[in-house]
Amino acid sequence: MDVFVLIGTFAVVCLLGMPVAYALGIAAIAAALWIDIPLEAVMLKVSGGMSGFSLLAIPFFILAGSIMAVGGMAERLVNLAKVFVGFIRGGMALVNILASTMFGCISGSSVADTAAVGSVMIPQMIKNGYPRLFAVNVTISGSLQPLLVPPSHNMIIYSIAAGGTISVAHLFMGGIIPALLLGLSLIILVLIIAHRENFPKGEVVPLRQALKIALDAVWGMVTVFIILGGILSGVFTPTEAGAVACVYAFLVTMFVYRDVKWSELPKLIGRVVRTVGMVMIMIGFSIAFGYMMAIMRIPAIATQFFIDISSDKYMFLLWINILLLLLGTFMDLAPMLLICTPIFLPVIKAFGIDPVHFGIVMILNLGIGLLTPPVGPTMVVGCAIGKVSMEAVSRSILVFYIPMLIVLALVTYIPELTLWLPRMLLGK
Repeated sequence: MDVFVLIGTFAVVCLLGMPVAYALGIAAIAAALWIDIPLEAVMLKVSGGMSGFSLLAIPFFILAGSIMAVGGMAERLVNLAKVFVGFIRGGMALVNILASTMFGCISGSSVADTAAVGSVMIPQMIKNGYPRLFAVNVTISGSLQPLLVPPSHNMIIYSIAAGGTISVAHLFMGGIIPALLLGLSLIILVLIIAHRENFPKGEVVPLRQALKIALDAVWGMVTVFIILGGILSGVFTPTEAGAVACVYAFLVTMFVYRDVKWSELPKLIGRVVRTVGMVMIMIGFSIAFGYMMAIMRIPAIATQFFIDISSDKYMFLLWINILLLLLGTFMDLAPMLLICTPIFLPVIKAFGIDPVHFGIVMILNLGIGLLTPPVGPTMVVGCAIGKVSMEAVSRSILVFYIPMLIVLALVTYIPELTLWLPRMLLGK
């Protein structure tokens, strides 16, 4: 009955249209009242959950990504990608994917990537003769990559949901190879479609112009080296890397690119504050929700349940992937990480699964949910930019799920794809 009160209250409040963050808080309060725990204990968990030093990395990385997004970085990366692949048949689609790969190392957000790269690439692809639905599908599929590369703030959220026991730096490194695999698989699919549909070729960029484009884009790409180089060398922590990236992004945007007016900064910061506020409220309430789950022994019950239905970790991973793919279609990535991680963490430890490996599997799996109806925030943004309906995109995007699911299976059942790079660079 205790479990029913907690989970049932959360489900009912969500169905009534309450934002997930508040649904978590209301469910935690209802459960506390049911088992007669002082509400002060719940509120202390909420405030304590939002006061960790590591949490500062989230607003820093969101602000750095937002500054670079509005500062013309996406357009410069698109131009740089054209130099490398723009002349191939279907080159504009390849440029889209490659630009998402590069911009993901700055934004760390699937929605931000779709908004920034899509606003540049979707109109250009349509203008150059690509079908509108195809342009939208390529954009939102490529935008799955930023979830897997630094500075993905979802990896920070996963670490926090795990009680801070999982290294953010290891997660950052662990997602790089899966992200590159995903980008490569999408490129192969696009090349097949481009040759079948006889999509147009682009022009070769002259050497002089290519060098100018590369020099113009290199300022933004330095952000990647600041984040990765600083963390790997031990000069600063991921949180400090976010702060340094913020300062650098501000200097480049305002004094080098100069695409943002000083009068626009308050609006930009206001949008970032609203985003960070929503994330932090969700984290605080999820900590309280997890606290109530721990008291009610839900993780222990879940561990025993999964061990009872299967003693094989590979079957367990299959069931978890199916479950997460279904749940991810109805809920956003961050709340799913915050809810599911405390439940599954004891289970994966019982099966001997590495938490870094499992974290990348979860993020990739739930990231696919961002591209699926009925919620699909990345799909919503792509549809708005491309001026198409979600129904039309939902039908036409099916073939793009094939490479995503293949990569998900590879990452799930070949742990070294995730763990090799962190072990080599950071040790274990």
